[in-house]
Amino acid sequence: MHGLWRPRVLGAWHVPAQGAVILAGNHSNNIDGPMLLGTSPRPVHFLVKKEAFIGPLDPFLHSIGQLRVDRESTDRTAITAALGVLERGGVLGIFPEGTRGEGDFARLRSGLAYFAVRSGAPVVPVAVLGSARRGRLVSALPPLRSRIDIVFGEPFEAGDPGGRRTRGALDAATVRIRERLTAHLAEARRATGR
Repeated sequence: MHGLWRPRVLGAWHVPAQGAVILAGNHSNNIDGPMLLGTSPRPVHFLVKKEAFIGPLDPFLHSIGQLRVDRESTDRTAITAALGVLERGGVLGIFPEGTRGEGDFARLRSGLAYFAVRSGAPVVPVAVLGSARRGRLVSALPPLRSRIDIVFGEPFEAGDPGGRRTRGALDAATVRIRERLTAHLAEARRATGR
């Protein structure tokens, strides 16, 4: 990532040095995952769509600890693997919108809330800014050597203070997460001028 672009990492100290944590990032470009993976202060295990595990990418993604997920169904194997990462005190990376979009956290899925509520792990919001620009000739990748900002926010507890794991607690956690991620994105834009 540092050879092809000029990432500027802000707030990396917000990522706890040890213990389970979930990095929740916005997703507007193909390189957001690799950029976050390459700039995180700790190794990250992302839930990656099964379609990416093809050809030489398959053994590579497995070797760096990425988790294959079938987005068309409830993939119990992927869920178990992701919870295992957190149980072992690792870092789970999630794009809570589920797919690339505007990168504004407007269409949050409940997966992030499920992992946060089930594991009790804190959530660290991450904003990746500058990877997607409208009107670009080749929209799949940012121009080489362009600056991309990766802004880590303060960790927060998303789960129910009483430790409930009900559907209502999950829905409330999703609302709390959306509010915190949206606020972090706005603050990251102010801080970086993007």
